[in-house]
Amino acid sequence: MDVNDPRLVSAARADDDAQYEAGLRPRRLDDYIGQDRVRENLQVSITAATKRGDALDHVLVYGPPGLGKTTLAYVIANELGVPIRTTAGPVIEKPGDLAGILSNLQPREVLFIDEIHRMAPAIEEILYPAMEDFELDIVIGQGPGARSVKVPVERFTLVGATTRAGLLTSPLRARFGIVQRLDFYTVADIEEIVRRSARILDVPMDDEAAREMASRARGTPRVANRLLRRVRDFAEVRANGRITLEVARAALALLEVDASGLDEVDRRLMLTIIDKFGGGPVGLNTLAAATSEEPDAIEDMHEPYLIQLGLLERTPRGRLATARAYDYFGRIMPARGLF
Repeated sequence: MDVNDPRLVSAARADDDAQYEAGLRPRRLDDYIGQDRVRENLQVSITAATKRGDALDHVLVYGPPGLGKTTLAYVIANELGVPIRTTAGPVIEKPGDLAGILSNLQPREVLFIDEIHRMAPAIEEILYPAMEDFELDIVIGQGPGARSVKVPVERFTLVGATTRAGLLTSPLRARFGIVQRLDFYTVADIEEIVRRSARILDVPMDDEAAREMASRARGTPRVANRLLRRVRDFAEVRANGRITLEVARAALALLEVDASGLDEVDRRLMLTIIDKFGGGPVGLNTLAAATSEEPDAIEDMHEPYLIQLGLLERTPRGRLATARAYDYFGRIMPARGLF
């Protein structure tokens, strides 16, 4: 996934997101807005582990990008009152790299591995005994004289995050005691997030403006906070600095983010299916070639929200525009036969 995707409504982390996300990130579960089921389950597990004085079970968090998986890892560490060490699957290149990290963990410390599905198989082999028995299997020597030595590690909590849970191997997934999926947020939850972020950034804003931005944020906190920053800039230059409903709508129109949160790329994608391919079905690679987009980008960043809106269907034969898509874009839907 391209972390430098320039689209304003992309859920992928952009370069300029990091400096803002750190300041806006909640520290405790009580401050974490939305995902009520996940919060309640984690609250019970964390409280129980804390009472026992034991490490929390390993946690797997999965779901579309931008929904707060990294934030949740930091919240878990804060709730446990322990440090957190962070890395990412693609960054761990050699088994020795991971062995070094694991051997230096403190008791009950949290190790957060982002994009855990992208770890190499040889790296995963190091994780299995560490997660299950809290020890490392290290091979000393080569050939017939090689021997395996077990080195204990401190009891720790692994928090793994992934946008592609289906790509995790079964042995790795089975070693997570707590598995939680993050879903797209409701407009009400996103509205509360926007208001909270505005308070932290000291941006004066009307409630109607917060609701307008929330309705266009694609159910994704990262997108909501990005829209807030861009609308804030517009308000400072074109208005008196206060974000009113009229200012928010004018800014979002300039940014080409429509009332449902679709941008120019989303609209081009859907209109390509409707106008060039008769509504589909059309294969992913064909659609990618027709729109000059990468297949992975379409699958990971565009389709989840379009499917959530009911504009797109994934079928065994390819992508299909729905009747709602034809209504949305003001097109007349052709008759589709049974064969």
